[in-house]
Amino acid sequence: MTFPLRFIPRRSTLLLLALACAAAPLAVAAKAKAKTKTTMHAKAVKASKLVKAKKAPPAPQKIDYAGEQVNFREWKAVADFEDEMVAKHGFDREALKNVMAQVNYIDSAVQLVKPAPPGKPKNWQAYRDRFIEPVRIEAGVAFWNENAAALARAEAEYGVPAEIILGIIGVETVYGRNTGRFRVMDVLTTLAFAYPDTPNREARQVFFRSELENTLLLARKSNMDPLSLVGSFAGAVGLPQFMPGSILEYGVDFDGDGKVDLRNSPVDAIGSVANFLVKHGWQGARGGPAVFPAEVSPSRAWESFIGQGLAAKFTAEQLAAAGVTSTAALPPGTLFGLIDLQNGAEATEYWLATDNFFAITQYNRSYFYAMSVVELGRAIRLARGA
Repeated sequence: MTFPLRFIPRRSTLLLLALACAAAPLAVAAKAKAKTKTTMHAKAVKASKLVKAKKAPPAPQKIDYAGEQVNFREWKAVADFEDEMVAKHGFDREALKNVMAQVNYIDSAVQLVKPAPPGKPKNWQAYRDRFIEPVRIEAGVAFWNENAAALARAEAEYGVPAEIILGIIGVETVYGRNTGRFRVMDVLTTLAFAYPDTPNREARQVFFRSELENTLLLARKSNMDPLSLVGSFAGAVGLPQFMPGSILEYGVDFDGDGKVDLRNSPVDAIGSVANFLVKHGWQGARGGPAVFPAEVSPSRAWESFIGQGLAAKFTAEQLAAAGVTSTAALPPGTLFGLIDLQNGAEATEYWLATDNFFAITQYNRSYFYAMSVVELGRAIRLARGA
């Protein structure tokens, strides 16, 4: 038990003071040692966390603001990208830094690329109604009339019918009315380095980083400010909504003015769409129509032909043996794929698709999309001929 000093006899005072003085350095030393040990432990824990952080895959950037200026250049991944552009393509480092310092984080782009939550069954008729409707049909007729010469030339040179080109541009942007409002550099940088935490995040970041690279290359080749490019929330540009890489690879100066301009030249857009389809398997007139109506037998022996990828693989004879027929005259020697268009709880439609149909799916990997292109083009042709 400890007593206050005033209760201790006087003869002991000097002795206690001496003991206290002797103990003080020991206490200070012990306290310092404990503090050092605590500090060393904290540093060790911090170092351990840093090591683990380096080994773990990068977590998605969590940013709670949208559309505001963000200094992406503070991010190591962006700095590494700049280094790569300088080393690989000879970009001026300071000029590139200046561009990247002006890029904004776009939260709406992040939200829009997230997978849709599970919901109702797929419904082809509901999807179709969004695109085969009066506004697009009327606009398609007007676009055809205004660009009839370019469409005829594209059909002659590439073998792609006018109605298919019209179907794509109509589905994509209603013939240039809805080409997007996002700066391409903003959305591509956001998606390249801050893609949402989804199962395919790593692959999608690689894709968008590649398209960011292509944007800078396209801007340099075209002598334009990369920040002037405007497009969709995913970075697609112009009347046909080409990604920057597709503009570089498939864009055509179809109007002969010395540049590829998919934002302001309908003629360039027409030639570029036709070129894209041919480079992805369009067979021209010899490929026949894109699709033929199909009927399937109740035996369901044909089920193994469903979901066989985006390519025509089967002969008419193989399909017929499995119970798949068509009311149309099928061109001999043509291969087909069996596609299903689900109508929710209603009966599903079946079609025999040729390589020409699957060339359209390379534009958007969806049976619904490709069939909308076919049907919108057909509706425009019928309306124009009426």
